[in-house]
Amino acid sequence: MGLTLAQKIIKAHLVSGEMKVGEEIALRIDQTLTQDATGTMAYLEFETMGIDRVRTERSVAYIDHNTLQSGFENADDHRYIQSVAKKHGIYFSRPGNGICHQVHLERFGIPGKTLIGSDSHTPTGGGIGMLAFGAGGLDVAVAMGGGAYYITMPKMIRVNLSGKLRPFVTAKDVSLEILRILSVKGGVGSIIEWGGEGVKTLSVPERATITNMGTELGATTSIFPSDETTRAFLAAEGREGDFVALASDPDAVYDRVIDIDLSSLEPLIAKPHMPDNVVKVSSLKGTKVDQVCIGSCTNSSLQDMLKVAALLKGKTIKDSVSLSISPGSKQVLSMLADCGALADMLAAGARVLECACGPCIGMGFSPNSAGVSLRTFNRNFEGRSGTKDAKVYLVSPECAVAAALTGEITDPRLLGEMPAIEMPAAFKIDDSAVIAPAAPEEAKSLSVLRGPNIKEFPKAKPQTDRLDATLVLKVGDDITTDHIMPAGAKILPYRSNIPYLSKFCFAVCDDTFAERALKAGDSIVVGGVNYGQGSSREHAALVPLYLGVRAVVAKSFARIHAANLINAGILPLTFKNPEDYELLDRDSRLSIDGVFAGMETGEMLLTDDKGHKIALTCSFTERQKEILKAGGLLAYTKG
Repeated sequence: MGLTLAQKIIKAHLVSGEMKVGEEIALRIDQTLTQDATGTMAYLEFETMGIDRVRTERSVAYIDHNTLQSGFENADDHRYIQSVAKKHGIYFSRPGNGICHQVHLERFGIPGKTLIGSDSHTPTGGGIGMLAFGAGGLDVAVAMGGGAYYITMPKMIRVNLSGKLRPFVTAKDVSLEILRILSVKGGVGSIIEWGGEGVKTLSVPERATITNMGTELGATTSIFPSDETTRAFLAAEGREGDFVALASDPDAVYDRVIDIDLSSLEPLIAKPHMPDNVVKVSSLKGTKVDQVCIGSCTNSSLQDMLKVAALLKGKTIKDSVSLSISPGSKQVLSMLADCGALADMLAAGARVLECACGPCIGMGFSPNSAGVSLRTFNRNFEGRSGTKDAKVYLVSPECAVAAALTGEITDPRLLGEMPAIEMPAAFKIDDSAVIAPAAPEEAKSLSVLRGPNIKEFPKAKPQTDRLDATLVLKVGDDITTDHIMPAGAKILPYRSNIPYLSKFCFAVCDDTFAERALKAGDSIVVGGVNYGQGSSREHAALVPLYLGVRAVVAKSFARIHAANLINAGILPLTFKNPEDYELLDRDSRLSIDGVFAGMETGEMLLTDDKGHKIALTCSFTERQKEILKAGGLLAYTKG
């Protein structure tokens, strides 16, 4: 029996464990990346380990999230990251150089290599055949120190593509179609491998859009084969020597196979407030639009931007619409300027923003009150835009332009003929904004620069055999890490200051949570299905840890967040009978006895002060049990 492409890369990087679905495996990691919203904490964790120099083939620190410097906090974090990168062997991508996933795809990604990043959209690298995972910062810190990355061996889903996309139908529509089919929970525990004859019709940027949005499925990662299209992309980047052909075996076996005919798709749109709330664009014709945002790690490539510029050329956006465009990298922006496409965008009335995440992470360009915003991004969670009552829709760049020109949701096929664009044979290479680390001897004399906003990593308590705690919060299904630990321009600058950041924890759900949790001492949070979906931000575990949360009991968990809870020393437990969720009330006193025995058997019993006895389940590997007993991954690693 042959192997899938993902299984081949796993086998080549397997450190321990067996490639059996559901079993824990450890992988050797070739590359890591961080971004500044999660990077400061990751590097504080790395420093705590006492390792002088990273042991990966390549580690890169990107500055792309907290680029709005309205106070000293972000600038101090950038200075800290640059100094720690210089000292410890990490490449540093300066502010303005671009979004981590776009730049990494352009300059550093290599087919067949493993990559983990402290950003949930790291699977973008699957567009060139990397096995790339989003992870918590602590997992990235361990990998930088030469440690393995642990995951549960996933199932394999094959998506067979046939046909060819028609004009104005895009890779974004492919992403929305698979979300429509599988939902935001449908990829949990699986790697999605894209194949079939239709793959040959997709460029690397289009493939990267699809693997980027595989994160919204809850998938472990997504991957495309590495073929002649990949070779051409790497050659255009001056990196053809990094190319290696990769494909699954013809007799590889998959747990599920899905067929999509590219030629049958039409423009799609995700309605508020979830990426899988997908309908046809034509069904929303006439919906008034206030704002349009084009960019993000999903749709900011040169190919996307050239299409946008071609559609805008000679036209003017509607008076009632505000349009922002964020190129994904300095390379993309420079090439747009050189060919005149940037001037076409500006002439049409677009506001060109920095090469950064920007509006996608709530860092500026928030919509007006109750505004309708069409965005080429990957998430439309409630409040993520920075405007709580905004209605955010996810669309392709072509659909975004159509809305900007007409002032309403419009099927882009009504714009007429799709202008032809020509991609250059070679891209403009300029790595001057990537600062190489110091040589080992020089690094010994370098200092790491810390600002006053950078506080210590919160310390977890070792797990005890009995837990007595207060139920401080009860939330529903599909709680995202944006609910738990919001982003945005007002909050992101404090990602390196957990005590201050804690004031905003769960504020979207209950603005009294932080104060009550601190008063309660040991506490428990109860949630519904798919708790912790979305971003990989470990702050959604570290801040509850600081506030005294010892366990989270939910109907089910998103993969990365469950791992982050364990890394923080917090117990993730599930209801054996989901209907028991209804029995629990906020402010109840809860007890879990025999925690250690329950870790072994996979079952625990929770009792509340009303006399309810509720069966809980858990599934921890031997390593995870030791992490929890030690009080988190950092204590376990140091011990």
